[in-house]
Amino acid sequence: MTVVLKDFENYLIHDKQASQNTYLSYMRDLKQLERYLVEVRSVALERASREDINAYLAQLKADGKSVSTSMRAVAAFKCFYNRLVLTGLIPASPVHVERTSRKETNIPEILSDAEIKLLLEQPKPVDPKGFRDRAMLELLCSTGMRVTELVSLNLTDINTDLAFVRCADGEHARNIPLRASAVDAVRTYILRARRVMIAVPDEPALFVNVNGERMTRQGFWKLIKHYAAQADIRRVITPHTLRHSYAVHLLENGTDLRSLQEIMGHADASSTMLYANIVKSRLAGSGSK
Repeated sequence: MTVVLKDFENYLIHDKQASQNTYLSYMRDLKQLERYLVEVRSVALERASREDINAYLAQLKADGKSVSTSMRAVAAFKCFYNRLVLTGLIPASPVHVERTSRKETNIPEILSDAEIKLLLEQPKPVDPKGFRDRAMLELLCSTGMRVTELVSLNLTDINTDLAFVRCADGEHARNIPLRASAVDAVRTYILRARRVMIAVPDEPALFVNVNGERMTRQGFWKLIKHYAAQADIRRVITPHTLRHSYAVHLLENGTDLRSLQEIMGHADASSTMLYANIVKSRLAGSGSK
């Protein structure tokens, strides 16, 4: 790792105190940019120009990357180069990107109640894997948590007696209530499956893979894809699809925006407003039929 990237890594961890998710995504995006700049543009990361940055973003678009992926990368680049300006390494940031219009952003897929029910019915609770998969899907659909938060849960984060889960993201934590079906699924998994799946008795992870180790994001993504295909749901479904669907259904059933922001763990209310706009669009669409 280059000196400037190592300095930025220390800044994210110690000064900015970024969440693990932000830290990992920022460092990944910057390393990918650095590789492109060196191999394609023959320029060091700290010497990049506006043309270099725009060329990389154009390459992302040509590669079929989504708008959200590009904008996440831009956020990382802005943070990195603003840091270089503040430390006096460069006179000005090379990141100058026009805001993407609302028309260009992708409207997230929202599953119907029937589709969610169908998806939840796919894992068969007849073996440890089936118990685990049912519990993971029920928990995600019951809380709307991020997949990173789901796979990061420890056994001590779940309270089936009081029906809530403690969800932490970096220095922030929140308690989310659980519906009865999620409590039952998680309790059954813990009692009947987890104890035979874990590799070591003191394993902290709530959900483990077939090797007895903590489930990964990639592993859970594969499960979602498998069960969506099995249910013959012919849409692109990701763990975030369930998060989006959860938020929209809460608003449609009367949850206010402030409460939704707390439940979803949004630091910025603008993220929550996205769901309010989706609900308005859905209402307008149903009213015109």
